[in-house]
Amino acid sequence: MTIKRISSGGEFEAKIGYCRAVVAGGWVHVAGTVGQGDDVTAQCRSALKTISKALTEAGASFADVVRVTYMLPDRSEFEPCWPILREFFGENPPATSMIECGLIEPKYRIEIEVTAYLPE
Repeated sequence: MTIKRISSGGEFEAKIGYCRAVVAGGWVHVAGTVGQGDDVTAQCRSALKTISKALTEAGASFADVVRVTYMLPDRSEFEPCWPILREFFGENPPATSMIECGLIEPKYRIEIEVTAYLPE
């Protein structure tokens, strides 16, 4: 099995020692991704754009995502993200979980992790 590692060049990749995504066995595993911006919706959109780039480099898209996990330090901030999530996932909604937890730095309001199946 060939393994492909995809880096986005994010600051935490080098600090912690991980890559944005790994392609293995027909699957794309995208690491938890935070975004930039002043509030949860800006960060959500930014994180999804970073994830989109990784999926594209892997040969996949949001239509191929089968699982997504949202992590937020304050679950009340999840609902404002729903329209953005519908925009990105559209007619192909994945299985989803939302976890309330601490993130790597207090400035981050959402972290998103996805798994996609490579199209044949």
